[in-house]
Amino acid sequence: MTKKLISSGSPFEREIGYSRAVVSPDPGGDWVFVAGTTGFDYAAMTISGDVAEQAEQALCNIQAALVQAGSSLADVVRVTYVLPDAAEFPACWPVLRRHFGDIRPAAMMISAGLADPRMKIEIEVTARKPGPVSTIV
Repeated sequence: MTKKLISSGSPFEREIGYSRAVVSPDPGGDWVFVAGTTGFDYAAMTISGDVAEQAEQALCNIQAALVQAGSSLADVVRVTYVLPDAAEFPACWPVLRRHFGDIRPAAMMISAGLADPRMKIEIEVTARKPGPVSTIV
């Protein structure tokens, strides 16, 4: 299998030149790399002014990309959060705990500027789909 490119249909992907996610084959299980994803509702091209609502929408966008890749949030092994205002991060914790509380991926939060001043959080994940199970007799 060659790498598989996943698109959300966001105009940003076409304009900037990236994929929402890339599936990279591996004999032990496919790796899924999801690009930094914001809280835009790509169908309406709108974004909430609330950081927690943006986190929720970003995770919905990520889940949609993972599903297209044959994966899910349960397969996430690493997550990076980027917020322009680090003081807003605690407002996202209930959303993040609801989605990742049982999965508990390795995580990091970075405070840095984002491409659009309306963006309050950007989330990037790496997932690993389990490979075929083999039994040694």
